[in-house]
Amino acid sequence: MQKISKHLRLSSLLVPILGLVLLLSGCASQLKAYDAQQKLGPQLNYTITGIDAGAGIMGNTQTALQVYGLKTANWQLQTSSTAAMTSALNKAIQYKQPIVITGWQPHWMFTKYKLKFLKDPKNVYGKTENIDTITRIGFKQSNPAVYKFLQNFNWTPTEMSGIMLKVNNGIDPAKAAQAYIDKHPQQVKQWLKGVAKGHGQKVTIAYVAWDSEIASTNLVKRILDKRGYQVTIQAMEAQPMWAAVATKAADISLSAWLPNTHAIYAKQYKGKYVDVRANLHGARTGLAVPTYMKNINSIEDLKNK
Repeated sequence: MQKISKHLRLSSLLVPILGLVLLLSGCASQLKAYDAQQKLGPQLNYTITGIDAGAGIMGNTQTALQVYGLKTANWQLQTSSTAAMTSALNKAIQYKQPIVITGWQPHWMFTKYKLKFLKDPKNVYGKTENIDTITRIGFKQSNPAVYKFLQNFNWTPTEMSGIMLKVNNGIDPAKAAQAYIDKHPQQVKQWLKGVAKGHGQKVTIAYVAWDSEIASTNLVKRILDKRGYQVTIQAMEAQPMWAAVATKAADISLSAWLPNTHAIYAKQYKGKYVDVRANLHGARTGLAVPTYMKNINSIEDLKNK
């Protein structure tokens, strides 16, 4: 009887929740399409769709709200997650609705959808960035072979997107990484040049669970595992990731967006980590919109148009 009672209580809770989800889903298709003749703010309820609160791009967007006078014009930043943001983007594009998101490249959404970054004349987000590899102090001395690999490892946004698209299409990140290894044997051979076998030596990699870092971290794990190392990967938000390397709780991170996005953490932990090299050049962050929002081309347009 107790089990039956619990099931009944759960059912009574789930029915109204399911009804609310269906109602919201139905409303989504009824929202008005973007109207270039009307001011953008009211069409969006003055809301920018963001991701996790701890992400560097969210801090920069709060700064942008201040610098561009958007906060006084009632604009706000909505905290969610990468998955929630890309879901909202997909629905908006499906119905040609207005949306402003916190965006970054490399990311599969810039390949899947027609998007554009808004111009940033006040340079809040900085220009193109690098994604750097950092290690704990002393890692080079305790594991010179893997450190050598990290000195060798670098790739391009286009190469990274190959793994990201596979993962977004439902392929397991480890399998997507292995497919990349199989397709690029000479590149992997170059990365492993001068790198001794691991014989079970343990390595811990901390990473931010962005699609780009999921790609790079799983690729490096797969390569080092096959070289004989025992690699553990740990997903966390940006600040804990930097703290893990700085306190030696993690050996490596391939996720340091510099010089702008993670500038606050690089400064906070200065002297407590080693910046090995940029593993990817040409990364970028900022606010982005679908290209059908033709008259919205600058962050300043959010206030003026």
